[in-house]
Parts: sequence; structure tokens; C-alpha cells
Amino acid sequence: MNSMIWPKPVLAFGESPFYVRDPGSRGLGGSFAAIGRARLLQIAVCQILAYTSDKGAMTMSHLAENILSAARAMPEGGLLSPKEFLHLGSRAAIDKTLSRLAQEGKLLRVSRGAYVAPHQGRFGSRPPSTESVVQAIEASCGETVVANGAAEANALGLTTQVPTREVFLTSGASRTLHLGSRCVELKHANRWQLLLGKRPAGKVIRALSWLGPESAPAALKQLRAKLPESEWEAVRGARAALPSWMAKVVSEAMAHG
Repeated sequence: MNSMIWPKPVLAFGESPFYVRDPGSRGLGGSFAAIGRARLLQIAVCQILAYTSDKGAMTMSHLAENILSAARAMPEGGLLSPKEFLHLGSRAAIDKTLSRLAQEGKLLRVSRGAYVAPHQGRFGSRPPSTESVVQAIEASCGETVVANGAAEANALGLTTQVPTREVFLTSGASRTLHLGSRCVELKHANRWQLLLGKRPAGKVIRALSWLGPESAPAALKQLRAKLPESEWEAVRGARAALPSWMAKVVSEAMAHG
């Protein structure tokens, strides 16, 4: 008479033991004698994988809760990066969780490696404003981001043409931001276009760049009566960094001012 072979419990990562019995045996009293070692190992691995899969699901849920909690605590447009959550899990798990939250509409994937939470307003959920996201990029990435020349010319009253696309100039890499149905372009700019930032003198330089050599002199004459003297001095002081044609136009406007 063959003796009964009872499998030893298989432990998974220090958790409760798994008692393995061949599903093919008949009833609870089925014989284990015919089960080979390879078969026992196969069954044990399947049970361990099922167990760790459940544990993984709980981990993903924990990650999602932590990420959403961080998103809700941020102001409108606040950016979330996978690197901010590396203390909670592996990069692969964090990326997967962020991707799932974006698919579920709980987060928006703005660009590669950057997510934001939808803004909850009086009339429901909407993507954050462009301005709030741009400010967050400047704060978190250390970039300078300014409006493009066409938008500046319109703001200064030099053209009635209203830009149909949202385009910004940046000291960082060129990329496209996706805010719901809106696409916002960030274009890497030359240093002189960003030199005076968002102050009026900086807007003048970007507007002149968009207008070009032919229209710039008339624009400067129009602006002369609008801008404070301190801003004119700032434009004048930036001539060494400007393109030659623009430096010449500015010098001529100052000479005839």
C-alpha cells in the first residue's frame, strides 16, 4: 500500500501558508500519491501569483488614493510628476497608476510626465486655465514663459488681429500642452525674446519681432506716447542683445523721440 504524500505549505513573502492540493484529485480525501513534484510546484506558483496579484491591486489602489489626495491639495493648474511619488512605489507602478487615472478622467495628461487635476467649478469639472498651467510650469520647472509676438502686438493695440492659437515662448523645450480639447503650444525662444520678461518693455520687443522691419518704426512711434520712460530705457538698454535690424529701429526711434 502506497503511503500518502502530503505537500508542505508554501509560503508567499512571509504571509499565510498555501496548502496545495491537486485540483484533479477526487474529493477532499483524494490521493496525493500520484502528484509529481513538478505538478505541486506548478499549482503553488499559480496560487502565489493569484495572491500577489490581489496584493498588487491593493497597492495600485493605495497609490491612486495618494496621488489624487496630492492633486486635490494643489491650486488650479498645479502639476504632478511621477518623480514626486517614488517613495510610494516603483516608477512602473506610478506610471501605470497615473495613466489609469488619466484614462478614467480623474487626471489630465498635459504633456509627457506631467499631469493636472480637472478644476471643480460652479458648473462642474473643467480643464484648468492656460494661465494657471503656465504659472505652474514657471514655478516647478524654472522656465520663463511669455506670450508670443502676435498676442503682445494685439495687447499693445498695434493690431486688431486676434491669435487663433494659444502659443507661448519658453526658455525650455518646445512641446504641446493638452488641456481637454485645447492645445497650447510652447515654443523654445531665443534669449533676446525673453530678456525683459513680462514687463511692458519685453512685450514691445516681442511685438516688434512679429511686426517685422517694415512695420516696426510706425509701431514704435505709436507706443512712444503710451509707455513710461522707464520702459523705453529698458528697451534702449537691451539693444546689444537684439537683432541688428531691431536695434537700428529702436535707435532711430530714440533719436527722433
